[in-house]
Amino acid sequence: MKTPFEVISLYPSHDYTLNGAFASRMGRDPLRPFILFEGKTWSWRAFGEAVHRTACMLAARGIREGDRVAVMARNSDSHVLLLFALARLGAILVPVNPDFGVEEARYVLHHAEVSAMAASSDALEVARAACRGLATDPWFALLGMGCDGVPALDDLIARAPAVPLPGGIGPDHTCLIVYTSGTTGFPKGAMHSQRNFVTCGEAFVQRVYLQPDERVMIVLPLFHVNALFYSVAGTLTAGCSMVIVPKFSASGFWQLAVDTGATEVNIIEAIGTILKNRPRGEFRSDHGIRKVYGVREGVAETFRGEFGIPYLIGGFGMTEIPGVTCNPLEGPIKPGSMGPVGRHPDPSRPWAQCRAVDDDGGDVGTNEVGELIVKSPIVMRGYYRDPEQTEAAFRDGWFLTGDLVRRDEDGYFFFIARKKDIIRRRGENISGAELDRVIGAHPAVHESAAIPVPSELGEDEILIAVVLKPGYHLTADELAQWCRERLAPSKVPRYVLFMDELPHTPTHKVAKAVLRADRTLVQRAIDLAAPTRDRQIAG
Repeated sequence: MKTPFEVISLYPSHDYTLNGAFASRMGRDPLRPFILFEGKTWSWRAFGEAVHRTACMLAARGIREGDRVAVMARNSDSHVLLLFALARLGAILVPVNPDFGVEEARYVLHHAEVSAMAASSDALEVARAACRGLATDPWFALLGMGCDGVPALDDLIARAPAVPLPGGIGPDHTCLIVYTSGTTGFPKGAMHSQRNFVTCGEAFVQRVYLQPDERVMIVLPLFHVNALFYSVAGTLTAGCSMVIVPKFSASGFWQLAVDTGATEVNIIEAIGTILKNRPRGEFRSDHGIRKVYGVREGVAETFRGEFGIPYLIGGFGMTEIPGVTCNPLEGPIKPGSMGPVGRHPDPSRPWAQCRAVDDDGGDVGTNEVGELIVKSPIVMRGYYRDPEQTEAAFRDGWFLTGDLVRRDEDGYFFFIARKKDIIRRRGENISGAELDRVIGAHPAVHESAAIPVPSELGEDEILIAVVLKPGYHLTADELAQWCRERLAPSKVPRYVLFMDELPHTPTHKVAKAVLRADRTLVQRAIDLAAPTRDRQIAG
């Protein structure tokens, strides 16, 4: 196994644009596979040619430097094609969760002011409705067969004229705006440069010792930084291959790994727990997966012992600062740890700095709890069209994560709790404030508070504590249906607890910290829900 520095040194130097990095990797063997997707294989050369044609199509249809183009669909090769083609023009990809309802999608698409929209057929109706009212009507393309007067993206690319493409596109051009749940209740668009993307890929090579002959299986959604900045960027910088899976399937996971020759995969805690609990008849011992990023302590023994995977790696990053800490591939690994600060394959390259601080910004002692703050060469350029939130996210150049951690004597970080009003559910960051706003709009609701409670899949489940208006009646099922009509499925609460009143701070805000600390309340909600896992309950 080559060292990470040996891997990136295999290729010529480049300018840290996506297309510059791609060209440096393609030259080594243009005919080797780059993308495998639903039975189709793109070689590096064929993909590079498709990127050029797609960039010509986009330019001919009026996409210019700085324009935003959204894609709203399950994972596909088109996500990656559009990312590279837009980067060639200095334009920006805005990936959107295909499970979003109209209101959620409308906020993102209007805030991003998209000029064009690529959608799958199942997301087209929502995408069209969400785009209504934009100052400039975006043009649409369908992933797959065209319908309803909307042309297929493939057809547009095939008919594209050869047009001159712009020069002067550099590594500091923004290439992605990834929207993340905000503590104010509205998503925030984290802007990332091409340099960030490529550099994060190099760091992922270091994280998992990714080799040029490997195949990275992508089961996490391509609207998240994990799949984009680790899997896709890692594949790019290692010069290897990626296997794109439309959506994670537990029953077909191992068979797909065998069929595609996958060697590395990134998962979240819930996926690890699901695979651990699946019938062993689905498992294929002849799979080739040797490395899994994202395995947590509770399933590590199963993955290593039963599934035969020798390298299990975990770390910490955020949409705004991907790739910060990482447990070393070859140890030592401390159970339950986020690992020490990660590094770049080139030891001469400066990397992230991490501190645990108190409320006044002073460093706390070893093994004491403080907020994790970070300086990193891979940091967002800011939140799109939101200077106030951008300013609030930093203090003296340090990014404020809102996560409480402790740092041990060896420099390993351990997650303690979230300081921000964020719920982490099945790999999604969900804004408690957004849930409060949507549920608070129900005509029967006087006040509500969304808080995280433990999940048997790891991470969090959502509990809504609700106070009704006098004289009103509401069931948990009715409130859940209200949420289903307005929110993505991942945001629908599992538990609903009706209360006479909620605790408040001296400034009359709901004291969510008091609710979270009330273990009797939390256990009461969980007990009332058992044994049906997805049942909505009232207490």
